[in-house]
Formats: sequence, structure tokens, C-alpha cells
Amino acid sequence: MSTKIGLISDTHSTLAPLQEALAIFKREQVDIIICAGDIAGYGEQKIEHDVEPLIDLLEEHDCLMVSGNHDHWSEEDHPNQNKERLETFFDALPSHLEINIEGQRIYVVHSSPPDEEHGGIKLLDPEGEVYQDRKASWTSELKDLNADILIVGHTHQILCEQLGDILLINPGSTVFNHNCSILSLPDMQVEHFALSNKEPIKVWNWGMLFHAKKTPH
Repeated sequence: MSTKIGLISDTHSTLAPLQEALAIFKREQVDIIICAGDIAGYGEQKIEHDVEPLIDLLEEHDCLMVSGNHDHWSEEDHPNQNKERLETFFDALPSHLEINIEGQRIYVVHSSPPDEEHGGIKLLDPEGEVYQDRKASWTSELKDLNADILIVGHTHQILCEQLGDILLINPGSTVFNHNCSILSLPDMQVEHFALSNKEPIKVWNWGMLFHAKKTPH
């Protein structure tokens, strides 16, 4: 038996790339879809976006979801939208998930374990190459995590790196990195899929999201 898991993150209130990712998942016959947070947020043009259609799609596809730093109800962030619906949805999002699929222990969190929504695991330089010292530091940081696979978002970096006994996966942002991913189990293979007729960007807005400190936190 094998299982395909569709991976998305950081949709940031932008509908079209999410629709495309879900169409890819249907075509590739994925069994489960996981979203690593930041469903809501500033959108590609940083103007008001209607997040309800994204919620409708994610719920329609039975997506497993965690909360991101943008996924908290506030009337300022979501003016003129269905307050009761959004408040109920955002309040119900878990901070993390721990699931077992095909004998693999999977931990899902927006930023970093156990339940961080800020900071994040930033391993790539502006050209998308791995900082080996950061990789070593995070390998040490995560060595006691009870998981075989760690799925994160937040940093807008497309990652698939083995950190000791843990496979770290970040599918990047559907809107900013133009990417979604599929994890196949039990063979632990990850395939990336381009969105919006654009090449996936391994690192988006490195200067804004990168923290110069060389340690994980």
C-alpha cells in the first residue's frame, strides 16, 4: 500500500494558486491534503482579500490544517467579512498535528515545534543553497522530536532536507513560491509542482524573512 499526501502552505488569501494546487492533487490522486498554516493574510497585492472562498475549498477537500501567525481572527484583518464564520474557523485550527501514516510519524506545525508560529526553520541563503551550519544546528535542535517527518511553512522557503532521523519538508507558499508538493509514503519521496505558470522560487523575500542569527531561534 502507498499513500500520497498533498502539501500546501501560506496561501495568504490568494485563491487561484490554491485552486490550481487542488487540481494537481486531484490529477495525481492524492489521499490526504495537509496545509501548514497562513491560510489568511496579506495577499499578493497586500490589499483586502476575501478568505472565505479559501476556507470553503480547504474544508470541501477535507484538508488537515494548522494555525499560522496570520490565522487569527480580527475585524481589522478581515473587514466586511463573515465575523462569526471566520472566528469559528480560526479558533478551531490546532497549533500542530501529530499523525501516523504508513508507519511514519508526521508532525505538522506552521513555524517550528512544538507549536511556534513565528521564527521558523530558515536553512536557505538568497540563492536557495543550504547553510550547512544552520542545518547542523537544527538537526541538533530537533533530535528529540518524536517524528520521522516534520512539515512546516512560514519561511517561504521550499525545503526537503534530511535532518538526522527527521525528513524536513516545507512546500513553500502557493502564492509567493508558486509551489505545492506531494509526499509519497512509504518511500519518502517528495515531488514539487509549479503553480501559476511560473517556475517555483526556492526562497521568496529572503531579506524580510531571514534572521541573521546563526542559531535556530
